[in-house]
Amino acid sequence: MKRTISLQTRVAIACASVAVLVICAMAAVFVLVAKTDTGRQLDDIARSLSVTTDDSVPEPTPSSPPRLVVLEDASGYVWELPASGKEVAVTTAVPKSLVAQVVSQKTHRILGAAVVAVLVATVLGWWVARRAVLPLRELTTATRDVGSKLQLEVSPRGGTTETAELAAAMNEMLDRIAEERRTTADTLSAARDFAATSAHELRTPLTSMRTDLEVLCSLPLPERDRTEILHDVLNTQRVVESTLSALECLARGEMITESDWEEIDLDELIDQVAEAAHRSHPGTKVASLRAEPLYIRGLSAGIRLILDNAITNAVRHGGATRIEIDARPTGDGLITVSADDNGTGVPPLDRERVFHRFVRGTTETPGSGLGLALIEQQARLHGGSVRLTDSPLGGARLEVTLAVRSAPSPRT
Repeated sequence: MKRTISLQTRVAIACASVAVLVICAMAAVFVLVAKTDTGRQLDDIARSLSVTTDDSVPEPTPSSPPRLVVLEDASGYVWELPASGKEVAVTTAVPKSLVAQVVSQKTHRILGAAVVAVLVATVLGWWVARRAVLPLRELTTATRDVGSKLQLEVSPRGGTTETAELAAAMNEMLDRIAEERRTTADTLSAARDFAATSAHELRTPLTSMRTDLEVLCSLPLPERDRTEILHDVLNTQRVVESTLSALECLARGEMITESDWEEIDLDELIDQVAEAAHRSHPGTKVASLRAEPLYIRGLSAGIRLILDNAITNAVRHGGATRIEIDARPTGDGLITVSADDNGTGVPPLDRERVFHRFVRGTTETPGSGLGLALIEQQARLHGGSVRLTDSPLGGARLEVTLAVRSAPSPRT
């Protein structure tokens, strides 16, 4: 890249140029004033030399011609003329070379002072510019040293307001870059995790489907066996579809932004979920114990996912026929949402590990192993947590805490 003139050099040149213009103008005025003033002073001196010893002279004689008289100091001459009257005016003069010599001396002095002034202005401009650009040089050095931490280290001492504002703006920009870098890294990590876990979990059902299809294609089976294998294939396909849907929900949860959050009436949302559960699970009674409005800022789809998965998990894996959902503020900025069921419950040893992805309980019911993992993810995104305990109804109680006012927590 072509090297340009530095700011320090430009400021020094500008100071010198301004000094030259100003000093040249002032020097021209001074020289003009010096010429006029010197001429006036010499005229005064000449007038002081004009001396009249008497206000009358004798009558001239016809035989008195003009004569040339040399002045006493031999610096000039004067003509002596006969006077025709009693009153005469005597004029004295000095040489023009004397005026020119004085003006020349003053001009040289002015020019010398002008050169010195230009040099002083240049040096001062260079020094001031150096002091002014020093914070910029420190900022440039700090920018070159920016590493993985993406943070400028600039000392505020001796800096200027503009430099401090520039450093602050650059730090804000670097913070945004670091945040985007973390988000990208977390997203890539989540994507790799999804790819690895989903490949592992989908390999088994897909292999089973392939085996069943190969049997159907290669062996002449009785109609009864053929129908049984086709039912197995359909069941396996539903498991695969359920797993893919759950993985999609997990991926959407990891990619939320603050703009997706909204004000939610939790009581109304619980009523909607309970009403939908009556249609999807006809043999199960789902009751909402919340009777007053309760508002929270969060993800409507995320909280509904918590409630839907809590009901589905209790019915499918616990065999519950009654589920009671309640929500209540705890007084410390949190809201606790609980789902009690009368099912078989969850053994104490499984109550933590079932929230991990693709982990299933001790029941033999089919499932993707992602339902409770989705609940844990949404609770974390809402600034809370989740746990399983014993329910007063005899089964399991799922307790989810949510922050009343919260922002998306850092992704892990």
